[in-house]
Amino acid sequence: MEKLKVGILGGTGMVGQRFISLLEDHPWFSVTTIAASPRSAGKTYEECVSGRWKMDTPIPESVKKIVVKNVNEVEAVASEVDFVFSAVDMTKDEIKAIEEAYAKTETPVVSNNSAHRWTPDVPMVVPEINPEHLDVIQYQRQRLSTKRGFVAVKPNCSIQSYTPVLNAWRQAGFEPYEAVVSTYQAISGAGKTFADWPEMEGNIIPYIGGEEEKSEKEPLRIWGRIEGGVIVPADDIKITSQCIRVPILNGHTATAFVKLKKQVSKEALIEAMTSYSGRPQELKLPSAPEHFIQYLTDDDRPQVQLDVNFERGMGVSIGRLREDSIYDWKFVGLSHNTIRGAAGGAVLCAELLTAEKYIEKK
Repeated sequence: MEKLKVGILGGTGMVGQRFISLLEDHPWFSVTTIAASPRSAGKTYEECVSGRWKMDTPIPESVKKIVVKNVNEVEAVASEVDFVFSAVDMTKDEIKAIEEAYAKTETPVVSNNSAHRWTPDVPMVVPEINPEHLDVIQYQRQRLSTKRGFVAVKPNCSIQSYTPVLNAWRQAGFEPYEAVVSTYQAISGAGKTFADWPEMEGNIIPYIGGEEEKSEKEPLRIWGRIEGGVIVPADDIKITSQCIRVPILNGHTATAFVKLKKQVSKEALIEAMTSYSGRPQELKLPSAPEHFIQYLTDDDRPQVQLDVNFERGMGVSIGRLREDSIYDWKFVGLSHNTIRGAAGGAVLCAELLTAEKYIEKK
């Protein structure tokens, strides 16, 4: 098929760079346009990221000479692309406004940002978990008066290391109803490396603004239902969390303590998670991990250095599942925060939207 033309909004930041590196040689999508702040506009992409390219692979040759556009010139950017990924660095209100402005040009927006995660008719999707939420796009298009344009978002990076397990157990009928979760989050989640943030070396910060609310509430929206043209969050499970910044470059680790309504064996719990797959695996989408969740039996796994790149960073690694003296079960999870948790999750979402005909050539 002819590749879709893709624009990256906020293409010079860390997540924008991750989008560009992941889309190099993508079979369906081709990055043809990059937009960023007015101070970057008019320069080549190579000039814009010179000295601040944060990926461990080189800048793709195909984008080096692209002249960066002003992200605020919505019509000019939208006229060149079939859809856009959004990784802009603005206030929430500014992000909401600019993403809807792009959607109103009949340009689908697949966003990595949090601004629209609680807009009632915007789907927030983990493609393996809630692809049916894409059905809400028809109601959003009515609100925006668009035929083709819409906004879709992916959830917070911190929930990817435990929500897939809870979802597998929900699907298996084990009825998790209460969870206590702590996340240990990498510095790239703040868009930084150790060169930018030397005070994080050998340090832990026990607070990440807004993360705990996201960790507690976003899974409930993912498990919600469409009612009256909006997504109504689930109310059959409660999650409480603490989120801690740790001196790791890539990889969010989580510890979870879970109560289940059903009595289940350890073997059944592991089987439910490791056999779990979803629409991306069924459709064999280009970025889909063959195995969404792996279970590691060694007591000292998962480890960031050994396991964060499982399934090219798109899989989730789980270990240390065992009975708990207060809760029923506890486990440790690990996911790659800028691949599965950010740009990679958004790319997979765009692939699903393309396969389901929500994104097509203009």
